[in-house]
Amino acid sequence: MARWEETCVSENITTKEMIIVKRGKKYQDSAKLVDRLKLYDPAEAMELAQKTAKAKFDETVEAHIRLGVDSRHADQQVRGAVVLPHGTGKKVRVLVFAKGEKAKEAEQAGADHVGAEELVSKIQNDNWFEFDVVVATPDMMGVVGRLGKVLGPKGLMPNPKAGTVTMDVAKAIADIKAGKIEYRLDKTNIIHCPIGKVSFGTEKLLDNFKTLMGAIIKAKPAAAKGQYLKSVVVSSTMGPGIKVNPQKVNE
Repeated sequence: MARWEETCVSENITTKEMIIVKRGKKYQDSAKLVDRLKLYDPAEAMELAQKTAKAKFDETVEAHIRLGVDSRHADQQVRGAVVLPHGTGKKVRVLVFAKGEKAKEAEQAGADHVGAEELVSKIQNDNWFEFDVVVATPDMMGVVGRLGKVLGPKGLMPNPKAGTVTMDVAKAIADIKAGKIEYRLDKTNIIHCPIGKVSFGTEKLLDNFKTLMGAIIKAKPAAAKGQYLKSVVVSSTMGPGIKVNPQKVNE
């Protein structure tokens, strides 16, 4: 047991408090601004996320939504995509698997990388991942499928529900560059999504947050029973979690 842990045990400090003790001074100062027992209104939460962002860079604000579903069941999966009105503030690198005219269309639309089998080899052999989103035309999915074990765990596999398997590659690229994000449940039934940068300000962050929450609520599976939104938390990259009242996410 580390010395700081021994001190916490001897002082009868809780596990959560132990974590805060181990954090840096900036985090501790930020954590003091947040009432961990309170459920904040969305606007209050966005303001706090900005106040608690103490890093020297423009931190990303993220939303973490725990749902009352079981992702192990196919009929309780929650996955989709939504265009945030103000984007994410991040330059998104798009890789497109396409051939012929569709490849030319992708290049003209601003794709960062366009190709076919040669890109599959580059990813497999060179461990190359200089991209954030993958788009593919339907006829290329046989080729892209060979990368399933590599792209899947990273959440990069093209998917029709997310609009990344399509013949309209130009629209897909435009949407992604404009701020389209994909949301999906992880194994613990939580969705993690960026909703912008601290520099956006409260109003833009709130707009993006409400857009994301609206899409997630709309995507509620018919098989879901009981409380759908179990908990909603927002935080900046280096800041503490701020609990949002699930009943007020669209207010």
